[in-house]
Amino acid sequence: MNRSIQAAGALRGEVQIPGDKSISHRAVMFGALADGVTQASHFLMSADCLSTISCFEKMGIRVDVDREKDTVTVHGKGLHGLSRPDELLYTGNSGTTTRLISGILAGQSFDSILSGDASICRRPMNRVIVPLTRMGARIVSEKENGCCPLHISGGNLHGIEYDSPVASAQVKSCVLLAGLYADGLTCVTEPALSRDHTERMLAGFGASIDSQKTESGWKASILPHPVLSGRQIVVPGDISSAAYFIAAALIVPGSEVLIRNVGINPTRAGILKVVRDMGGRLELLNESSQGGEPVADLLVQSSSLHGTVIRGEMIPTLIDELPVCAVLAAFAEGCTVIRDAAELKVKESDRIQAMTQALSSMGCDITATEDGMIIEGGRTLHGAEIDSFSDHRIAMSLAVAGLNAEGTTQILNAECVDISYPQFFEDLHTLFS
Repeated sequence: MNRSIQAAGALRGEVQIPGDKSISHRAVMFGALADGVTQASHFLMSADCLSTISCFEKMGIRVDVDREKDTVTVHGKGLHGLSRPDELLYTGNSGTTTRLISGILAGQSFDSILSGDASICRRPMNRVIVPLTRMGARIVSEKENGCCPLHISGGNLHGIEYDSPVASAQVKSCVLLAGLYADGLTCVTEPALSRDHTERMLAGFGASIDSQKTESGWKASILPHPVLSGRQIVVPGDISSAAYFIAAALIVPGSEVLIRNVGINPTRAGILKVVRDMGGRLELLNESSQGGEPVADLLVQSSSLHGTVIRGEMIPTLIDELPVCAVLAAFAEGCTVIRDAAELKVKESDRIQAMTQALSSMGCDITATEDGMIIEGGRTLHGAEIDSFSDHRIAMSLAVAGLNAEGTTQILNAECVDISYPQFFEDLHTLFS
């Protein structure tokens, strides 16, 4: 499916974005390992999250899905209640499902095979294979590069202290989940603090988990064999999805958009700092806490933006939003530099090359670097036919760019937005004045 985007008049109104993808994944996973029932409302009914549900159903977990109410009910069987799957566990396009579930499978008493779509089978899995192997798991990749499919043989795991070379919530969470089944304390140190939904949610389920800053970074620790208890979870709106509406309101003249009930967890909220650093008008309203996660409404108004530098410890807090940050930079005056973001190369696509190629075709002065991009903003962009590379974040970012470009922007394979935001184009259309 292709989508045509044309320059929009002022965007006006309010939008309630879908539930947070990261939290929705974890609600199913942790609920399955808990005793009793876990109910998650405002759950994200996207392809990625449905892949997580499918995997746990194949391991004997009953999950009731109410699409009309965006609610899932997980009937947990406790830490040792999973059953051997009769077939391959297919994770679709979801890196979160693949890496986190690897940690859980490493602690089981059965063997399993884990794989996903073509994109997943290209994404690096050695980053979780290495620590899990150190803990005593047996993991064999069918490919020389350590990618999926993975054959995972569960066993007796040992607690370890692992220094992760990258700040990655997926790596950290994978090791901590394996630590639930270990014979002692498991610790993960990362060079910068990545998103901490796992630590917050596992603590809410009853795990003994701790996070603290150290001389070498941030250290998360977990004690093994807790008794997890089912709970009620209200999933906040996904700030990664909100980012597209933030950017659209900022760059389309005369716009004012209210985005309701967005999670503003500090480990995820780097986009808010970038917007303010670029001179964007964004106000937090009705701040509160929801299930241990901070939330707020975001009021965003069109703004005259200027270039900035995005680097260092900011990167883990907005890694998924960097493509749309590149769009903001294209419409800002001056130069924007994105550094320390080599992780973008191993997402659903090589997002550095994808955004450089797409924005260049629209007339932007953008240069790819080894670990980011340099964007000279202020040029008038024009519509173009653009390859989404079947990457949901590329497709949505370029749809935003097309709202303030001359002519028509054609986005190829736009159905990939179903991975994280199936209603994206419909919700965007409601704001057209």
